Amino acid sequence: MLDTMTQEPQVHSVFEPVTGTWQYIVADPNTNEAVIIDPVLDYDKSSGTISTRSADELLDLVTNHEYKIQRILETHAHADHLTASRYLQTVLSQKQTATIRPLVCIGKRIKDVQQTMQRKFNIPESELEDAFDHLFDDDETFNIGGLTASVIHLPGHTPDHIGYVIGSNVFTGDSIFNPDVGSARCDFPGGSAVQLYNSTQRLLQLPPHFRLYTGHDYPPDSRDPHLEQAVDGAVPYTTVETQRRENKHVKAGTKLEEFVNWRTERDSGLAEPKLLRQAMQVNVRGGRLPAKSTDDFKIANVPLHVFQVAG
Repeated sequence: MLDTMTQEPQVHSVFEPVTGTWQYIVADPNTNEAVIIDPVLDYDKSSGTISTRSADELLDLVTNHEYKIQRILETHAHADHLTASRYLQTVLSQKQTATIRPLVCIGKRIKDVQQTMQRKFNIPESELEDAFDHLFDDDETFNIGGLTASVIHLPGHTPDHIGYVIGSNVFTGDSIFNPDVGSARCDFPGGSAVQLYNSTQRLLQLPPHFRLYTGHDYPPDSRDPHLEQAVDGAVPYTTVETQRRENKHVKAGTKLEEFVNWRTERDSGLAEPKLLRQAMQVNVRGGRLPAKSTDDFKIANVPLHVFQVAG
């Protein structure tokens, strides 16, 4: 059972507008120990250029607050952006004391996704072995300073999808979106509209004041850009109570069959995410780049400090 009386973290929400991604730094305000969740490595598909602009913004925040990053957490193998996890680990390992090397972490079912992508993109098995520093079990707990975080399995969008419960905050990744956006697609390998519905219901059964921090936001034109916590109209979280009342796909009273039928029909008409092929090749490698360009993944102008796999 969740302890609703635990200490609350300091949460920094950083929006990356190109891919509509919310990145988070979550810290224990007493010890300054912290984690980073779902960081973005910038990539221009047309030129193949890699940039660390978004990740460096996170690093500036870490420096300004004197945070000690313990872990870099992924909610799942993203199909819409490249992860900056390995770049951040490299830089932070140099800046922090020798005893603090942030661990790159993800849920244990990443192995299923890796097997699928290995076949699809002919990734050498050696580049997937030990790609991550730690694979979380379901319901596993870990500390962020004096805070206790717990892992929650939230499949549906992808089979490996997890969230992180820290105090009364849940970092949901793509398992639920803000009420006026609704829900994520389920047509990736191992995805399931039934499982996604069940994951959203698990979240909506949490206490009404809990904050659900989403992995993305795509603000409708009708949204008030001056909403509290908004960045360029994008909102990082809403409460469980608000989601129950307003989520246009899974609000209270929505039946399983209704959601599955709608989501299945909707997904059948969606195009492939524009960075799917590039993102999956990096993200199943735990943030490491392929050694060279391929037809699926043009790579150029890579900063020297971005970690690549051995070629």
